[in-house]
Amino acid sequence: MKGNIYVYILIMAAVTYLIRVLPLTLVRRRITSPFIRSFLYYVPYVTLTVMTFPAILSATDSPWSAVAGFVTAMVMSFRGKGLILTSIVSCAVVFLTELILLP
Repeated sequence: MKGNIYVYILIMAAVTYLIRVLPLTLVRRRITSPFIRSFLYYVPYVTLTVMTFPAILSATDSPWSAVAGFVTAMVMSFRGKGLILTSIVSCAVVFLTELILLP
């Protein structure tokens, strides 16, 4: 069914607005529950991961090069390397893996 695009935009704006405003209006006092506080602390990291990981796997021509770049980035991150160095080396690993795997 074809509908009016402005109705869709209005509904989307209302839902987005409610998601942002309801917590501010419903929660008036400080959150003291350690469980809820830790849950809210990790929400941005989980959201970023959920959005980024599928993009990592589908950004290259071969899933093997994506996995190689991802593993390289994880190893370098856990070893405390900086973001720029990790990005450059991971991109180089993806490039070399695709150069070898895709003639």
